[in-house]
Amino acid sequence: MPTERRVAIWRSAMLPGSETFVRAQGDALTRWHPSWIGATRVTSALSRDDDTITFPGGGSAFLRLRLTGESPRLRAALTGLRPNLVHAHFGGDGFLVSGSARRLGVPLVVTVHGHDVTRQPKSPGLRGLRYRRNLRTAFDRASLILAVSGVIRDRAVDCGADPAKVRVHYTGVPVPGTLPLVPKRWDVVFVGRFVPKKGVDDLLTALASMHSPRPRALFIGDGPLQAQMRERAESLRLDATFVGDQPPESVQRHLAESRMLAAPSRTAPDGDTEGLPTTILEAAALGLPVVATRHSGIPEAVTHNETGLLTAENAPTDLAAAMTRLLGDADLRHRLGAQARRHITTNFNLQDQTRALESLYDEVAAQALQTA
Repeated sequence: MPTERRVAIWRSAMLPGSETFVRAQGDALTRWHPSWIGATRVTSALSRDDDTITFPGGGSAFLRLRLTGESPRLRAALTGLRPNLVHAHFGGDGFLVSGSARRLGVPLVVTVHGHDVTRQPKSPGLRGLRYRRNLRTAFDRASLILAVSGVIRDRAVDCGADPAKVRVHYTGVPVPGTLPLVPKRWDVVFVGRFVPKKGVDDLLTALASMHSPRPRALFIGDGPLQAQMRERAESLRLDATFVGDQPPESVQRHLAESRMLAAPSRTAPDGDTEGLPTTILEAAALGLPVVATRHSGIPEAVTHNETGLLTAENAPTDLAAAMTRLLGDADLRHRLGAQARRHITTNFNLQDQTRALESLYDEVAAQALQTA
């Protein structure tokens, strides 16, 4: 194997602003050199001019890739990057790049994150049939499948992944050495896409039941439900501020200015499920207690009454009670926040988790050489 080991990190849409976890993980690599490759460019704070974009205009060539998983253009772009390994994020994207990786004899690692093994396999009709077939193809061709939580590992196996190939690997987040000393402007902060599985409407209902005074809430993110949720907050006369998508540094500042993070995630009507929301890890790394639901991988990061408070899904009354408890007890907030930060430092530190990822890369690359 060459001294400089190269990994081509593939995301078909390069790169939505909500996917900081993809960019942060690649940037944290130290022994493997990352090359970023996508099909189309997304205008966001995470997009970079030196990303390799193989289908900048979309078109028939990209359509062929989506239908067949084969593309001479993608194969040529990968050849130019000379990777020892390809790492695809999300199962559907794993299929798109799997044919090119196989033809080049380059091993493939696929990370599954959530909707790719929960909602999308349940799509109806021919679309769902095609997706399930493509997902199984990606899993069969992958040398290693990484799941961001134990629940997502189980869903991947349910979707046809060989259990022997699937490992839980937490992406991790940066843990600052010192905490920023900033005044608290917000009682509750929400960070995420405005989609059904995030439970924003449950959070609004909970906030509306809290009085004397009502909490100051900040909502960060964008998505199809944002306008509807903003209108509902206004109709409920909440003290709520919506700031849309924000670059990572602004998100970090807003988290530091908040007393707690609310993450009322739930299983959406179409089956869409979280993996393990990165914002929970980011908040805890800054010493914030988290109020969240017992949903998917969240209990792997939040221990009830130790690092945060957990409630049932779809339970705004319980959510309001947990937030009220924290807002009324500064000592409890500080204790849970400090313990949360220690938990993240020990189990979800980006540097430690990325070193573990590079060891997995080493294993996959060594196995590929043995079988070549």
